[in-house]
Formats: sequence, C-alpha cells, structure tokens
Amino acid sequence: MEVKAGYKPTEVGVIPVDWKITKLGTHATFKTGPFGSALHQSDYVDDGVPVINPMQIIDGKIQPTPSMAITEAAARTLSEFRLSEGNVVIGRRGEMGRCAFVRAEEHGWLCGTGSMIIRTGPSLDARFIQRVLSSPPIIAEIENASVGSTMINLNQGTLGNLLVPLPPTKAEQEAIAEALSDADALIESLEQLLAKKRQLKQGAMQELLTGKKRLPGFSGKWEVKRIGEFTDCTAGGTPSTLIPAYWNGSIRWMSSGELNLKFANEVEGRITEDGLRNSSAQLVPVKSVLIGLAGQGKTRGTVAMNLVELCTNQSVAAIFPNSSFVSEYLYYNLDARYEELRGLSSGGAGRGGLNLTLIKSISVPFPCFDEQAAIAAILSDMDAEIAALEAKLAKACQLKQGMMQELLTGRIRLV
Repeated sequence: MEVKAGYKPTEVGVIPVDWKITKLGTHATFKTGPFGSALHQSDYVDDGVPVINPMQIIDGKIQPTPSMAITEAAARTLSEFRLSEGNVVIGRRGEMGRCAFVRAEEHGWLCGTGSMIIRTGPSLDARFIQRVLSSPPIIAEIENASVGSTMINLNQGTLGNLLVPLPPTKAEQEAIAEALSDADALIESLEQLLAKKRQLKQGAMQELLTGKKRLPGFSGKWEVKRIGEFTDCTAGGTPSTLIPAYWNGSIRWMSSGELNLKFANEVEGRITEDGLRNSSAQLVPVKSVLIGLAGQGKTRGTVAMNLVELCTNQSVAAIFPNSSFVSEYLYYNLDARYEELRGLSSGGAGRGGLNLTLIKSISVPFPCFDEQAAIAAILSDMDAEIAALEAKLAKACQLKQGMMQELLTGRIRLV
C-alpha cells in the first residue's frame, strides 16, 4: 500500500509521521467500579448520588437514572470510586464504546459496578481520549481482545494495553476534541429545534383539527361524519409467492412496513398484471389515505398517503379520495389519532387488528372544503420544515462521523 508523504503505516493504521502509537496505560490509570456486594438495597434512594453504569452512558454523555442513586453516606464509604471532573468513565460490559467525559456538575457521582474510571496523566487530554475510545477502530480493537468471551468484559489489562494514536502535543489533542465538541453542539441544537418544531406541529394539530382554533376568514359550524358516509375503503392483497409470474412486474405493491414513509411516492415491491388479477389486491388511486390493519405490530393504526398509484398487501386499508373532502385533511386528522386507532382494534388494544367495518365507523369532524384545504396546507408546511431539519440533522451527524475518522487518525490536521 502506498503511503503519502508525511504519513507512516502503524499497527492501528496510517498516521502522520510526528504522531506516535502508545499504550493507553502509559499515560493513564484505571479504577474498576465497586463489587456489587459493596452496595446494599438499603443504600438506594431516589435523587441521591447517581450511580453510573453503562446504561447511563449515552452518546458520549452521562444521563443519570433517578432511581439508580445511593445515599451520600453510602457514597462516602466508597470514596475511591467517586468520579472527579476531568475523568473519563467507560462501560466495561456489553456494548463497547460507551464512555463519557466527566463534567463539573457530575463531580462526586459514583462509578458503578459495570463501569471503569480512567484518570489521564498530564500528557493526555481527557476529552480527546474519550473520543478515541468511542471511535469504531478502537471499539473493534477492544472487541477483538475479548474474542472467546460470551460477553465482552473490559478489564484494566485490556484497556492498559490498548494502542492509541496520539498527536505530538497536548494542544493538538485539545483542538481535535474542541472541534468534535463543536460538531456535537450543532447536532444538539438541531435536535432541540427539531423537538420544538414537532411539539409545535402537535399543538397545531390538536387545535386546528378539532376547531378549537379557527383560521382567519373562516367561521361556520363543523360537521361530523363517519368515514363510511362520505367515501369507501378497501383492503389490499398479496399474490401467491409460489408463482414467479405474479412478481417483478411494473405495478407498485406496498407492504404495511412501508407505511412509515408517510407520503409514499415510491415503494419497493412490484407485481405483474397477472398478479393483480389473481389476487385480492387492487389499484389504489393517488391521495388515498392508508391505514395499517395488522395485529400487534407498530404499523397497526399507522396512517400514510400514497402520492403514486399502487396496490397494497392485505394489512393495509385504503380510504378512497373524492371531491367531497380534502384527502390531506383526512390524513392529518387520522394521523393525529394513532393511539385511538389502535384502541379501536378488534380484540382490544393488545391484540387483534383494525378492519374495514371499524374504519368506516370512525367519526371525523369537517369544516368547509376551503378550511380543510387551508388547515392541510399549514400542517404540510410544518411537515416540510421538519423534513428539512431532519435532513440537516442527518447530514450533521454524517459530517461528524467523517470528522472523527479524519481528525483522530491525523488525515486532517488542525492549524
């Protein structure tokens, strides 16, 4: 393999010539959490000193569980296992890569039985090491060192012998950690904004789809109609899988698992004209409102709309559009009633499923046609804004992964 100028091959891959490979134990010390017998049932209280096990380490952050806490008195007897600001805490059981930098507000919390404390020496930046230990190559290295175990159990020996690539100066380590922290901050801000937009949409649906809030220029009484009173609906079907001639044709065929597309303009399945004729499947017109009928899965009660002509399997019902109502308004109304739809299931909420009789009996409040269209347009704009934020968040997460790969191996150097 050709190595470009300024880089060298090592046991952990190609790194800059001025970087070095070192064992983590050369620059850090480790402390495994206390034995389970050191903690007693009477020590546990709500909202005491948090105990940090792997399940409390999520996406590089410590997220305490209120019920997983002990009294201050019990924590004092285990003072050698308490976390200090600037430590790294890492899960040593199960899924590797769960590690977090201990912040000031987490000082004094207790390292749990399933975790380990890493105390870095003066030549290491703890935030940088946290990033290294949560990177895919290092996780793979830890897992390879545990081959043969029924469950991966990270010990001090494995962690101490772990080979890690290090920049020549602590300042460069700090710069890398800071850049990745900035990426995290962007992702977190996008997540918060996305949560706010979803909450705003939820509130808008509750008010607009029930008439609690009217749009400017609209008045008049709403009607309540059962679905069976203003349109028809049908369930789909599946051609025999034993007859190849029924499959891989030109007709789109949607499974219930694709309802999560919400607005489906393409699906994976394809059937032939023969498949359509020789099954209970039938073509569904564009802008039908689709509802999952299946039993215990999450798709039961899930609402979607098709933006292209297609047919569905027998676990999906299609409510046909017509000129008496706005299909998008009906979609949003039913989409907001997911739990209600699941509760309507024949056999109860925990089993059974929806059927066409139940769907036709669902009551829907309707304003005039123009107000339906206006409400649907507002909610559609909100969906578009949410979709744009989701795409931006996905791109930010992807860029961060790329940054980690480039920065932690020195392929990109920070000035």
